[in-house]
Amino acid sequence: MGQTSGSLSKFPRTFWVANTIELFERWAWYGLFMLFANYLTESSDVGGLEFTQSQKGTIMGVGTGILYFLPVITGAIADKYGYKRVLFVSFLIYTSAFFAFPYFNTFTGVFAMYLYLAVGAALFKPVISATIAKTTDESNSSIGFGIFYMMVNIGAFFGPMITLLYKSNYTMVFQISAGIIALNFILLLFYKEPAHEKTKEPLSAALGRVFRNIWNVLLDYKFVIFLLIVAGFWSMYYQLFFTLPVFIGQWVDTSVMFDFFNKNIPFISENYGHNGSMEPEFISNLDALFIIIFQIAISTLVMKKKPLNAMLTGFIISSIGMALTLMTQNVMFTLAAILIFGIGEMAASPKITEYIGRIAPNDKKALYMGYSFLPVFIGSIFAGIVSGNVYQSMSDKHTLLVRELNTRGISIDDSLSLNNYFKEAASALGMNTKELTEYLWVTYNPSNIWMVVISIGLFSSLCLFLYNKYLITSIKP
Repeated sequence: MGQTSGSLSKFPRTFWVANTIELFERWAWYGLFMLFANYLTESSDVGGLEFTQSQKGTIMGVGTGILYFLPVITGAIADKYGYKRVLFVSFLIYTSAFFAFPYFNTFTGVFAMYLYLAVGAALFKPVISATIAKTTDESNSSIGFGIFYMMVNIGAFFGPMITLLYKSNYTMVFQISAGIIALNFILLLFYKEPAHEKTKEPLSAALGRVFRNIWNVLLDYKFVIFLLIVAGFWSMYYQLFFTLPVFIGQWVDTSVMFDFFNKNIPFISENYGHNGSMEPEFISNLDALFIIIFQIAISTLVMKKKPLNAMLTGFIISSIGMALTLMTQNVMFTLAAILIFGIGEMAASPKITEYIGRIAPNDKKALYMGYSFLPVFIGSIFAGIVSGNVYQSMSDKHTLLVRELNTRGISIDDSLSLNNYFKEAASALGMNTKELTEYLWVTYNPSNIWMVVISIGLFSSLCLFLYNKYLITSIKP
């Protein structure tokens, strides 16, 4: 205990300021991000934009992918102009984007705003990580980054828990995120630029060097193969945000959970439930709670394992967990599956960076570590395809309903909101809405998307095993 206290006392003020900034940034980001898929696709009578699943997949997949690609560029900008200036611009973009978002309701407008928001996040990411790295040393970097990731998870959990209180008014959701991120302007007054040498070369030259480095990295086909394999993990991970809240909202019966909370903890059912059901995002968000509770224990279990073994185990467990979340209408089964996925995520995610450091050539370790974001970029793009075109074809409730109506020659007014359209269809078919949902579930098997997800995960796991066995060993003593 004394040793830990001593380690904590070694951190400069900027370390704690940066961690608090990170907490608020993740709070604001996930306060929107967890709700975003349903905001894009829900019925207009509950504030949704009624975009198709394909449109949602494009916005979230491409936008999030670009967010993770841009830091290689924004990092060079920060080195040129200084961390504090770049953080200020990042918060300015963040705040203005959150405030402006509700005023855009077309696909093009929303897509543009999400890309604008992604630029703000991309400016933020490399600066805050570099700040933590530069305010820690060998004696306290482990606990330092542990604190940092704890802040990430706390923000990721509490952000949606606050914004969900106002889900009936999505404008308020955006304004809350704007207000939270705006607090960082105050914290920026206490942020002291960490010691680092600002580059004197022109920005154009720095960016040219960045893209040359990307090219040099991509020439290493072994490393490119590894990035593509790990992208499979990230494509699964993002289903937690892109697909799961939509699937729960459309198909999962959460009334059992609602009744439990209504009887034992009415505050939760009153604030995170609606019409006898729990909000889908409340259930999806339990992944972040599981990480807060179990991350230390899981990290301790896998700490001494070789990175590959931990990654393989994590990939397989997370594949099974995420697939199972999309398999049934039983909410208790969904909860167990989210926990299984979380265990796999906690085992695999921290080991990816460590493994990159192990397989990188000794004279290029820093270069390769700098491009460890690429699997996230590729994975989010692919996740958008799965949650977009694939989900719409296999599992989207409205699409399946229209397909059923067409086979029966029944026409419903397209100008109705999605919810009213479903009610009219149920009436035309002589069912209530619950019966129609069950009929579509049995007839069209929307849960089959679980096979797509698990195939991606298990194929990635197999490829990773073969990669280590037949490619990496050829260049290792």
